[in-house]
Amino acid sequence: MVRAPFQVLVMPYRPTQAGDWEFAVFHRSDIACWQGIAGGGEDDETPLEAARREAFEEAGISPDAPFLSLDTTASIRVTCFRESRGWRADRFVVPEYAFGVLYVTGQLHLSAEHIEVHWLPFADAESLLRFDSNRTALWELNQRIRGLGPCEIAT
Repeated sequence: MVRAPFQVLVMPYRPTQAGDWEFAVFHRSDIACWQGIAGGGEDDETPLEAARREAFEEAGISPDAPFLSLDTTASIRVTCFRESRGWRADRFVVPEYAFGVLYVTGQLHLSAEHIEVHWLPFADAESLLRFDSNRTALWELNQRIRGLGPCEIAT
């Protein structure tokens, strides 16, 4: 498998019994930070295919779960990826594509990449996330699933 020069970010979410929403945030085992599910594309995968595969590999989320493509994108410098030496010499950054995934069945099954997961309300999840791209994707997902526009404030 050859790593494709793009990254995906997947933010799982689910409804609560009280009629609200909560979001899964993952504690990485290698860099000791909280984030969504993240990983790279492989071979000729599309970003959505990569998001489905990564969500399954890292959390046991079925590839058939409903994924929501978000507008949030970010750029990550190539020096963050070991595989960048195999990419074009003039590539400085790779795009990161964000997705939400509705998860309503059972427990998440963590891979070795994560040591724990927490399901949290939006504000609590947002406060734990290390990377701005994760916070922006979470904010967009929260707005969209609540049916709010970009300038409305969630209550």
